[in-house]
Amino acid sequence: MIANSPDLRAGSASGAGAADPGSHGEISDGASLAQALRDAAARGLDRLDAQILLLHALGRPAHDRAWLLAHDSDALSEGAAVAFAALCARRQTGEPVAYLLGEKEFHGLALRVDARVLVPRPDTETLVDWALDCLAGRPAPAVLDLGTGSGAIALALQHARPDAQVDAVDASADALAVARANAERLGLAVRFRQADWLDGAAVRPGGYALIASNPPYIAEGDAHLPALRHEPAGALVSGPDGLQDIRRIVAEAPAYLAEGGWLLLEHGHDQAPAVRALLAERGFAQVQSRDDLAGIARCSGGVWRAVK
Repeated sequence: MIANSPDLRAGSASGAGAADPGSHGEISDGASLAQALRDAAARGLDRLDAQILLLHALGRPAHDRAWLLAHDSDALSEGAAVAFAALCARRQTGEPVAYLLGEKEFHGLALRVDARVLVPRPDTETLVDWALDCLAGRPAPAVLDLGTGSGAIALALQHARPDAQVDAVDASADALAVARANAERLGLAVRFRQADWLDGAAVRPGGYALIASNPPYIAEGDAHLPALRHEPAGALVSGPDGLQDIRRIVAEAPAYLAEGGWLLLEHGHDQAPAVRALLAERGFAQVQSRDDLAGIARCSGGVWRAVK
């Protein structure tokens, strides 16, 4: 759910590092909402971020920007001014907006998120959409989400396919606590289990129709890691070339897949050729990639046929 590219919008603040919190115009009570936004801009914040954070400080929905524009002359209360200033200061350090709000929308679901899990990215919806295509026409398919984090992929699949039997694993007990809470709040019957990838994962009788994963795929020392410092490093970094975890999943997945089952993997913006090669070398058929919203090959996968 991370992007191996210069555009790390979900994990970095526009202008972060260019201005120290509190070094420019203070946000004071009694100022108009419009002035509060101007003060935030003077401190280096992106305008959209500032609007979303101001709405949050005011106790209004993050999408209610029309209300904000219609009430731009309203005075900011003392409590809202303090809350807004604190949110702006945290955003200036690069803390994701989703952590500040405590929530992120993913595939039509409102997921609770915090620093225990990665922020779900829109790019990962490409993986979910592909998975749903692969599952079309299969009644009550068994599905496994590896490295579930907030539960985004597993919960989106369960929501779209109520008949599916969805399992999800993660090595992090903290991440699983977030995922289970999301599942309970949304009323989705995903089964969660703590496991190191497929080591300890539950085995469905007959195997899984589909295994999906958005594993760590950033290389150690990658230049983009400082912008992601607020998110859990263990969910981001995967060896010298970023493919350590993907290699392991590709190697082990066939033992858990049903005949004709799919393995789908999200990966970095420039890793599609390497991931396709790993899949082909392991013996997967119909190896291919899918583009994200920006037209970048963001996911790769293949089908497992034990009978060649």
